[in-house]
Amino acid sequence: MRSVEELLTWVHRRGGAAHTADLRAAGFTVHGVRAAIAAGLLLRVRKNWLVSAQCDPVLRRAAEVGGRVTCLSGAARIGLWTPDHDLLHLAVAPTASRVGDDDLRLHWSRGPAPVGRHALEDPLINVLSHVARCASLADAAAVWESAIRQRHISAEVLARVLWRIEPARVLAATASCLSDSGVETRFVHLMRSIDVAVEQQVVIDGHAIDGRIGRHLLVQLDGFAHHQAADRRRDIRADARLRLRGYTVFRFDYVQVLFQPEEVVALVSAAIAQGLHL
Repeated sequence: MRSVEELLTWVHRRGGAAHTADLRAAGFTVHGVRAAIAAGLLLRVRKNWLVSAQCDPVLRRAAEVGGRVTCLSGAARIGLWTPDHDLLHLAVAPTASRVGDDDLRLHWSRGPAPVGRHALEDPLINVLSHVARCASLADAAAVWESAIRQRHISAEVLARVLWRIEPARVLAATASCLSDSGVETRFVHLMRSIDVAVEQQVVIDGHAIDGRIGRHLLVQLDGFAHHQAADRRRDIRADARLRLRGYTVFRFDYVQVLFQPEEVVALVSAAIAQGLHL
């Protein structure tokens, strides 16, 4: 019979949560499980789910609900760019209760990838599917591109998935590795909304330009990293040289692109109306 110490080690290696069926399959007895519960080493949070005191709090919440971490929460757990979000996103069975707690955003739809019955985290393909359904197209595109750029998955693999929802099919067809950040992806989608094409990562004066509209309107986008003074001075010098070459240079930061999109669209539209892109 396997010891309580082995039981705790086994549970710990799985993030601190375990389904009783998996425990039985691993050779742990009902007696051993009850002993661990009686000693306060394991806690039953749902009929068939046990957690340890050291359990990952996100996995514990998933076990309590009987769901899987997915969507923006799943993306954030592997370090992908995500828009700000406060709720924990969990995928649950289609037959699960439609009543959720205030800290949860429940997803009842199924992703295209099969998943184990007792899994507490969705596979990446399902995470991206839920993101496509839940987030705005621009934010979802930024999350998808983050996954590609960090090499969690390739654009070629995404293109071959049999996506069940139209937003995911659109994203799979348009995601590229050209953008340096989710901010760039969002900017490109903003421009597409007013039927403006953006040529990405154009090299001018020996430097990569984030976006070119027409021939002479250039856009540089600053991501989340705080620029040091030396970086800022370098950017000012580069912009000055571009102006001397006849270009108009717009520089937007992530706050403008993500939270003030109307202002960005209005500025670019006015520039095009003045012919600064020609």
